[in-house]
Amino acid sequence: MVDIREVPEADIDRALELAYLVFHDRPEAEGRRRHHALLRTCARLGAYDGDALVGFMAAHDFRLSVPGADLPCPGLTFVSVAPTHRRRGVLTALMDEQLRRTGAAGSPIAALWASESAIYGRFGYGCATQGATVEIDSTRPLALRIAPDARPLRLVDPRDAIALIGPYHEAARAGRPGRPTRDAERWNESWLSEQDEEDEELGPPRIIVLGDPGEPIAGYVLYRTKHEADGAPARGPGLVRVDELEADTPAVAAALWDCLAGLDLTGRVRAWGRPLDDPLLRFAADRDQVRVTAQFPALWLRLVDVRAALTRRSWAAPVEVVLEVADVRLPANAGRYRLKAGPDGTAYERATAPADLEFDVRDLAACYLGGTRAAELVAAGLVAERTPGAAAALDAALHTPLLPHTADEF
Repeated sequence: MVDIREVPEADIDRALELAYLVFHDRPEAEGRRRHHALLRTCARLGAYDGDALVGFMAAHDFRLSVPGADLPCPGLTFVSVAPTHRRRGVLTALMDEQLRRTGAAGSPIAALWASESAIYGRFGYGCATQGATVEIDSTRPLALRIAPDARPLRLVDPRDAIALIGPYHEAARAGRPGRPTRDAERWNESWLSEQDEEDEELGPPRIIVLGDPGEPIAGYVLYRTKHEADGAPARGPGLVRVDELEADTPAVAAALWDCLAGLDLTGRVRAWGRPLDDPLLRFAADRDQVRVTAQFPALWLRLVDVRAALTRRSWAAPVEVVLEVADVRLPANAGRYRLKAGPDGTAYERATAPADLEFDVRDLAACYLGGTRAAELVAAGLVAERTPGAAAALDAALHTPLLPHTADEF
């Protein structure tokens, strides 16, 4: 029987050793320093077998953008169980305690990125956002169907970047569900560090902003480059890796993409974690030049307090449905409830009427941000629609102008 308790700062190195063992990792000194600094800022839970740390998880203190609101949302990370203690209930004990603490702290939702998608559904997490990898063949000029914004572009020193692009990012975050907050430390350690943690061959971060001098910026891109030729033509031209691109308008985005595709000594632009509704995929004139090379599940969401989560988001259209919710890990969420929601407010109360829709809590979480349609889950046999049209009505109410999305992997 393991003991679940908080991990003191003195045990952070032990926690990292466990995580590196589980994820088959061995970072250099700089990477280890970053991880240690990150875990000092996180809430930390451990599973101890006697004095041995055999399970670990940490949680960022995030807020997450949801439709019409910004909610407290712990972001789980470094979830690890020693190979000697697998299938002995260690992960379940850690997850249950994390859910209990999240609810006690008043956070209606929790989030994570799943290293293995098969694991977290049984704890009530549903995949709430999707990401795409987009590649541009930049050996020729980028063909566009719209005119790029003609205002000037300028490079920004990474040391000055947070003050300029940080407020812009925060404003953009409010306009798209699924995006966690970033403090200065996260900007510096995860986005603006001199050396990329995943690929040491990449150069330092570069930031380009668009806008007239003295005026608020209209967009920015954060990217790194890698010289791939090295005298071996078979390896191809240099790579531009886009970490983040934000823009006020499609024309601003077009100007930034056009700039990236025109960088000298490069022939490929790769952008990981783009939203599925990225305007680039519409205004690119040649979809053989601009291709989606991968699509993947991104942010996984857990509704810890279903009532609070539903009543604190906004709704695009009026809806009144009776939901039957199953939640084996948090029974307080389970039962039959009448959801009456719309632009004027939301009520979510116990109901005795027959259910219109029957959800497992993980599937309700997948729909919560508006990125998964209930009708799709009905078609897949995952949600039971007892009243015809109920799923369509709920989808109309859940709709958001932009698909939920984040590239903030944690």
